[in-house]
Amino acid sequence: MFFGLNNSLKKILPTGLFYRSLIIVAAPTIILQIIITIAFFDSIWIKANKGLTRSLVGELKTLSDIYTGKDSTQVKYLTEQYKFNFDYVINIKDEKLPTTVKERKYSPMDRSLRRELKSVFGSTNYWFDTIKYEEVVEIKIKSNDKIIQILFPRERIAPSSVRHFIFWITFPSLLLISIAIIFLKNQTRPIINLAKAAEKFGKGDFVSGIRPSGASEIRKAAYEFDRMAKRIDRHLKQRTEMLSGISHDLRTPLTRLKLQLAMLNQKDLSIKMSKDIDEMENMLNTYLQFAKSQIQEESVATNVNKLFNEIASEKNSKNFYLDLPVQIVLIGRKNALKRCFNNIIENGLNYAKNVYINMSKSKNKLNIFISDDGPGIPMNQYKNVFRPFYRLDKSRNLNQTGVGLGMSIAEDIVSSHGGSIELGKSKYKGLQVKISLPL
Repeated sequence: MFFGLNNSLKKILPTGLFYRSLIIVAAPTIILQIIITIAFFDSIWIKANKGLTRSLVGELKTLSDIYTGKDSTQVKYLTEQYKFNFDYVINIKDEKLPTTVKERKYSPMDRSLRRELKSVFGSTNYWFDTIKYEEVVEIKIKSNDKIIQILFPRERIAPSSVRHFIFWITFPSLLLISIAIIFLKNQTRPIINLAKAAEKFGKGDFVSGIRPSGASEIRKAAYEFDRMAKRIDRHLKQRTEMLSGISHDLRTPLTRLKLQLAMLNQKDLSIKMSKDIDEMENMLNTYLQFAKSQIQEESVATNVNKLFNEIASEKNSKNFYLDLPVQIVLIGRKNALKRCFNNIIENGLNYAKNVYINMSKSKNKLNIFISDDGPGIPMNQYKNVFRPFYRLDKSRNLNQTGVGLGMSIAEDIVSSHGGSIELGKSKYKGLQVKISLPL
């Protein structure tokens, strides 16, 4: 039961740290004000109103008893005294009690007045109106065959102004919550900045200039993240430089071997060895391409449609079809994305007759589908083709002379942009590569 309640609360409550912290601060204040309001109305306002109303009705009963007498001098004297001392206006009228009820259902003052009048004069011998005049209450009491009309100030039965009470209840609460919002904004802003920096770093962008701020714990987290990012960046640069250096240095002995093979008299052996050297050169070129994919590149606004049109013009192939219905601008590393798309398209052109590209856009995601009509890849090999140096020779390979880094590079680039890459069967009976990138 508690588990189900907990899940329900999670769906209702906000997920952001700022709003959750605001609820923690504001909820006790609001609950406290509600309790104070209820206690005030119950123990002070309602009871005070009841006491004032009971005293007033007692005075009205006295007036009613006197007006039923025959001493006109006493009646005139009391009328003047009540008018002078209590601001009462008393009139004797020859009419019937009104039948229209003027009582407000949810007014404590009207409810208290009705109860006291009913207990003293009965349910059919009185009538009152508290809404006709702003500062005056009108009561009519039936006495014998006459109607006694009494007008008196509203303050006689209203102990305080509800509007003033509501103002003094709500104003301090709003003031405290406003101060809490300002402080919470200042405390949550460093966390948001740290999260953005982590997201940017996770997408492969270089993060610099992280300025620790906020509470000491948040400052320490930002400082340690900055140190970690610099260590990882330094490690990647060292690995890339080492790989590039090794690949570059190996080209010199391979060139010398080529020259020596050209001078051999045994042409058959020379041709076979030349093929091996060409394959080794191709491997080195692939290594260098992989190294370039690790080089830091600034993210820029990239028009994906223009990028694919640029690739299509470079390929200059009649078997390359583009279906790009919408213009998409993506924040990313343009050269890396182009290398990723090129690797996948090149695979399709090598092992299929036609390659088809189309895109779809959702609220916060771009889906790119690269399909072909080739032999495809067995489902049990989908994960393996993303492994570095894995070659799938029986059905299709990354390229016929490749070493198995093309799809690894593509996956690395897509992942560094915060996206995902999936393989599946295309509607053309071949392979479909689905690339999802956040917008």
